[in-house]
Amino acid sequence: MTTLSKKALQSTKFQPYWLDNPIRPDAEPCLQQDITTDLLIVGGGFTGLWSALQAKEQNPERDVVLIEANSIAIGASGRPGAILSTSLMHGMTNAERLFKDEMEELEALGKINMDEFKETIARYNIECDVEWTGELTVAVGKHGVSEVETEYKLYKRFGHDAHLLSQQQIQQEINSPLFQSGLWSKKRSGTINPAKLVWGLKKAARNLGVKIYENTPMSSSKDLEKQVVVITPNANIIANKVILATNAFTKHKTKISCRVAAIRDRIVVTEPLTEQQLADLGWKNRQGIYDTRTQLNYMRLTKDNRVLFGGRLGYFFNNNTDPQLDKTAVPYVRLVDSLYKTLPTLKGIKISHAWSGPIALTTRMAMHFQHYHKGKMVYVGGYSGFGVTASRFAAKMVLAIVDNEDIPGKNLSFTRTQPLWLPPEPFRWIGSKITMYALDTCDEKKGWRIPWLKFVDWMGFPLTP
Repeated sequence: MTTLSKKALQSTKFQPYWLDNPIRPDAEPCLQQDITTDLLIVGGGFTGLWSALQAKEQNPERDVVLIEANSIAIGASGRPGAILSTSLMHGMTNAERLFKDEMEELEALGKINMDEFKETIARYNIECDVEWTGELTVAVGKHGVSEVETEYKLYKRFGHDAHLLSQQQIQQEINSPLFQSGLWSKKRSGTINPAKLVWGLKKAARNLGVKIYENTPMSSSKDLEKQVVVITPNANIIANKVILATNAFTKHKTKISCRVAAIRDRIVVTEPLTEQQLADLGWKNRQGIYDTRTQLNYMRLTKDNRVLFGGRLGYFFNNNTDPQLDKTAVPYVRLVDSLYKTLPTLKGIKISHAWSGPIALTTRMAMHFQHYHKGKMVYVGGYSGFGVTASRFAAKMVLAIVDNEDIPGKNLSFTRTQPLWLPPEPFRWIGSKITMYALDTCDEKKGWRIPWLKFVDWMGFPLTP
């Protein structure tokens, strides 16, 4: 299929499908003069914009400034598959692995967060192609069936509208020879257009009085005892409090990169499906889908009935967040192979867009908080999936931290603890290359790959097949 996949990529645009849109708003002017503010937010993605919006909702008189190094949505927020989930911790199994004793509260907070997420979209009339169709976890192989059954028990235990599907039932939801069973969580989940959501949040924040400066990167920061000064190329910002909403873009503080690796996630999007292709695919309920393969794939439909298919991971030396290789067809050929194998009725369909972007991988695969300048500056990041909705909760929590306010969730272990330390270069690059190769080939070849992935699991990454 590799030859067929190469053909499918011949006319591909190597840019996010979500950003290739004529309604994309113009960038705000960059900061040109020194300013003072109560709250400065560094980063114009989901976390930064949710922080800005909630800060003004909580206190309309508060002066809030947001700076973005490039343009709004250019980072992870304009690139994801954007399958919505209540999970705050990259899935329920991961939450139980890390914070078993806090699961009940984490699940309750996740449901509240999703309800508030939905309410905010409606209140600000944000048109973002949201579809509340549920999320579907599908089993590939016998081990996958066991994983789905385990996940189902957790979903039911914590009150989700979850349904365990047999192989026959899963084939009625989507036509794939690989899927042997499934778990369909029907409520408080679905899909969304992430770029439209970001642009809508930007508009809402500006209407509330947030000052936004794009193409204004943070160069460094200094402690001024009672305030913090943030240096940008053309001006300085003196702020009482600072939120670093930079996720995988970790150059501001070396302590962040010691715990966060910029692992690249790759995505392809097909041309729009014909009515016959849609009928052959049988995806009538349009759920967002994750599978259980060691090298996980996820998929969803867009509003204009393209198939988005993602998952193939990569890492570039020294946390490179903009590698030239990922703007060529080479890294996407095997991902298209996997698409054709998973959904063979689409075999040969052309790929309109392909792109990659860094996810902030940590040993806990979920958000964490780091404190700087005696607590006046706080970093939040580390999403490794599910960040579209979890970022709203992270923003709520980081505001409570910088404001020293007591809210539900603030005193939980996940808020107060940090992920494990990661090895520096070149060991990180070498380890990543071995691990990515093992993930790519484990399901077919087994061998040394299983003990290696178990070793990585022992280090804190839950990759064991």
